[in-house]
Amino acid sequence: MTERLKDAYDVVVVGGGAAGLNGALMLARSRRSVVVVDAGSPRNAPAEGVHGLLARDGMPPAELLERGRAEVRRYGGHVVAGAVTEAAREGAGFTVGLAGGRTVRARRLLVTTGLVDELPDVPGLAERWGRDVVHCPYCHGWEVRDRAIGVLSSGPMSVHQALLFRQLSDDVVFFAHTAPRPGGEQAEQLAARGVRVVDGEVAALEIADDRLAGVRLADGTVVARDALAVASRMVARAGFLAGLGLRPVEHPTGAGEHVPADAVGRTDVPGVWVAGNVTDLSAQVGAAAAAGAMAGAQINADLVAEEARDAVAARREPFSAESEARACEAVLGDRRHGV
Repeated sequence: MTERLKDAYDVVVVGGGAAGLNGALMLARSRRSVVVVDAGSPRNAPAEGVHGLLARDGMPPAELLERGRAEVRRYGGHVVAGAVTEAAREGAGFTVGLAGGRTVRARRLLVTTGLVDELPDVPGLAERWGRDVVHCPYCHGWEVRDRAIGVLSSGPMSVHQALLFRQLSDDVVFFAHTAPRPGGEQAEQLAARGVRVVDGEVAALEIADDRLAGVRLADGTVVARDALAVASRMVARAGFLAGLGLRPVEHPTGAGEHVPADAVGRTDVPGVWVAGNVTDLSAQVGAAAAAGAMAGAQINADLVAEEARDAVAARREPFSAESEARACEAVLGDRRHGV
C-alpha cells in the first residue's frame, strides 16, 4: 500500500476489508476516483482461512485482501495505509483526517471499518481466539465437527449458538458461566438435543501442547473440551464519525452496537454510506463483499444524479442570461419609441 494520497477524491472508503475493497472495485470500474484507507486490522486476521466464500473457500484472509487490493489498483483505485481519526462536513462534501495529520477531501464516504469483538474476561480466551476458541458455526464449524465442543454463555444468543454447534457434534456442553441457568423453552431445547448444562463460573482455559484441553471452573473442576464457542459482544468501529453526528447504537438483537443504514447502506447523514460488519454485525465475508458492491453502485448512481442536475443547471444558465438580455433590449426599444 504505497500510493501517495491525493488531496481529493470522488469517494473515500474507510476500511480495507472485503466490504471496502469490493465497494472501491465497483467505483473504480465506474471511473470514479476512489481511495481505500486501510488501518490494517481485519477482524478475521487470526483465522487460518475464509470459509463459506464460493471459489475462495479456505483461502487465508491476508491473501484474499491482497488479491482485492490488486484488483482495485488494476482499475486506477488507490489503497493507502492509515487510520482515520475524524470526518467533518465541508461544503457539499467531507474532510477526512488521518492519524499523523494528513487530510483528504471527498464528495462521498463509504465506511467499512468493521467491528471489534469484545470477549468475556476469562484467562486464555483472547489468546486462542480464531483458533480453538471460535464464534461462528459457518466460519469454523466444519473444522471442529465431531469434537468435544463447549459453548460459553456470554449473551442473548448463546443458547441459539449451542443449538447451531449441536448440528456439528454430538458432544456439546453449555457453560452457564456468570449467567442464570437457561430455563423454560431454552432448557427444554438443550435437554432434547442432548446438550449438557454446566453451572459455575468459568475461571480459565486449560491449554496443553498449544491446544485447548479443557475448561476450568472456579471450583477447580476441569471439563475436557477440544473447542469453545463464544458469542462476543460486537461493537462497530465508528468513533471517528461522531463529528458528523453519526454514532453506533445498540443492535436490536442485543448482540452489540452497529451503525444503522437502509438496505443499500445509506445512513441518516447525506453522503455517508456503510457496508459490512460496521452495520451488519453477523455478515460473513461474502455478505460483506456483496454489501460493499451494492453501496459502491449506489454511491456512483448518487454522484451521477448530482452531476446530471449540475449539468442541466449549467446548460440552462446561458439561455436564462440571453433571455434576460433580450427582455432588457425590448424594454429599452419600447422607451425609445415612446411606448
